[in-house]
Amino acid sequence: MAVNKYQADHYLMLKPNEVSIRKVIRLLWSKRMEENDYFYLRESDEKEVFIEKGLAIASLAAQKGLLHAAKFLKCFGQKLEMWLNLVSFNTNIFMLFFNTLRCKVKIPKRESDDFMSFAAYIDKRVKLDEKIEPGNVRYNSALAIMAAKLAYENKGFIRNTVEQHWKMEFIDMDTNYWNDYFENFHTQGFMFYDERVNMIVVSFRGTEAFNAYDWCTDFDISCFENPEMGKIHGGFMKALGLVMDHGWPPQLPADKRNKNLAYYAIRDELNERMDLNKETKFIVTGHSLGGALAVLFPAILALHGETKLLERLEGIYTFGQPRVGDGKFKRFMEEQVLDRYGVKYLRFVYCNDLITRLPFDDPVTSLYTHFGTCLYFNSCYKGQILDEEPHKNYFATFGGTRRFLNALFELVRCLYLPLLKGGDYREGLAMILIVRFTALAFPAVADHNPLDYVNATRLGSMEVFQRAESSKKWLKNSATSGREVQDKIKYC
Repeated sequence: MAVNKYQADHYLMLKPNEVSIRKVIRLLWSKRMEENDYFYLRESDEKEVFIEKGLAIASLAAQKGLLHAAKFLKCFGQKLEMWLNLVSFNTNIFMLFFNTLRCKVKIPKRESDDFMSFAAYIDKRVKLDEKIEPGNVRYNSALAIMAAKLAYENKGFIRNTVEQHWKMEFIDMDTNYWNDYFENFHTQGFMFYDERVNMIVVSFRGTEAFNAYDWCTDFDISCFENPEMGKIHGGFMKALGLVMDHGWPPQLPADKRNKNLAYYAIRDELNERMDLNKETKFIVTGHSLGGALAVLFPAILALHGETKLLERLEGIYTFGQPRVGDGKFKRFMEEQVLDRYGVKYLRFVYCNDLITRLPFDDPVTSLYTHFGTCLYFNSCYKGQILDEEPHKNYFATFGGTRRFLNALFELVRCLYLPLLKGGDYREGLAMILIVRFTALAFPAVADHNPLDYVNATRLGSMEVFQRAESSKKWLKNSATSGREVQDKIKYC
């Protein structure tokens, strides 16, 4: 059967919701995995099948375990968030006890515009930095990370922050999007309009700490590949709106039009908005998983030939973003989006963030690779522009010792940074106890938090952001190669 350019001519598609643990174990000695109804694999050579088999078994097992734990994770997360908000709504734990005695406890409502997620308690800042105004080279980056951080909240909180704190227009649309493979709404994103710079911001939510479906998306090593775009992480594609049995059709099939798939809903809203003002631009942003979706969104626009939107796309800003596709996808994005339309793609990496180094850029287990302009910041928030972050696959000689010492420095830094830079950089108890102390054992995970990315956009040198504006020229004309630049990086 002929495959059009909107479908895959090669794919590895895993469906953990249709497999039992017993069947996953049976795959260890199965010779023809593609005969199973929960594993779909198109033409591939024997070497690829051997590699993909091992990865597929590990991925299926991890996803199945997560799905089994989904209710527990959700329940635990909800109770933790409710407790944090209960204390916050009543000022502090002592006032909560006092209000309990008086029978005047303030009970938070999960959908209210002041109910905060666990991520918000890690970094409570909602206001933009007043010192970074339109025209400042940091403006788009600083606005983008705050939007990426805000995407973790409920719709009411997002609306209130955008309208009351940022004084911008919240674009009222559903913020929950359908995943056609998990058959539920577990992708989130929102849009708002900044009148001062005549720009729309599209922000995708990253991985929620207690959302098993988000973690399944991350662990899903399914891949989608076609002759034009190359090989792309299947979990991210599903989250953005990959249509079951159809791939990426330009228009949704009749039986899917009542589904709110992220790519199609956001694309249609953008088209309507762009028709209202011929000068309006837009940017896309996201943290973690949200960053991956922010990169994929313009890629599908290019696949569909959405010239009008791509001409109005000013930039892609991602924070803590994992690798999304292979070398062919990199070339597709560079030729069809970045170079053709002059789109800036700034990929922020903070220190030892493990997620930015996954999936591994390894010819044996993975062919995924980064591209775009890498803005790397160390633990002193000193930035450099690189082709690739240092230790791109994370592991390095004496890496464990170095990362531990760096985590210890970050713990000390959180005590003196507010004294140097002001109260806006004071870290809360949740951040210190849950993230900073945990970082002593798991520094790679702790460095993924949005707080350090917010600080990087506010405290990073103006020179770095000025160079980022002309990053392609700088990287091409620099006499120092990417490898030499990385070797010169100083760790704080």
